[in-house]
Amino acid sequence: MLPAAVSDDRLRATGTEGIRERLKAATASAHRALDEGLVHFDLTTTAHYRRFLQASAAALLPLEAALDQAGVDDLIEDWPQRRRSQAIASDLADFGAVPVPMNLPAPSLDRAGVFGTLYVLEGSRLGAAYLLRMVAASADPRVRRATRYLGHGAGQGLWRSFLSQFAKERTTADDEVRMIVSARAAFAVFAKAMAAA
Repeated sequence: MLPAAVSDDRLRATGTEGIRERLKAATASAHRALDEGLVHFDLTTTAHYRRFLQASAAALLPLEAALDQAGVDDLIEDWPQRRRSQAIASDLADFGAVPVPMNLPAPSLDRAGVFGTLYVLEGSRLGAAYLLRMVAASADPRVRRATRYLGHGAGQGLWRSFLSQFAKERTTADDEVRMIVSARAAFAVFAKAMAAA
């Protein structure tokens, strides 16, 4: 059951900045918990970085597949350039590993669910820039080279362009609730994958 604050009619307030702020507030604890889980990985070491990539792939692959199934390419014009499945598979190949998606039922996403899930995936690029600096400090050249996933889209303004496309969406209070639900679910998939790594 959603907290009253999420289902409140105040979600009808106009403006994408307001929607974005409400998504951020509604997912803050899930985001914080995921960040706290990352402290268990020393991304400068081969074993830990490989585990991090495997956990990330376990979450990323089914989420991107669910977006594909929901027709994300009809909503986000540059979706093929945003996909990171191949990037993370290439990084794992550098360590002789392959992505192993989590055995989860693919979420069925409607239009609002697509935007909620994308909010998490596209926002994760901001955190990836921080993690990339940690990886760059590794003594292992294989770790330093395997940065296609963390560096994906760097300098291309993908977060900004996502927000621009998001701004064109006309949303109702119910749409916003579904966005929040899907964003929380996406965070939960990543948290589960990190905990299992």
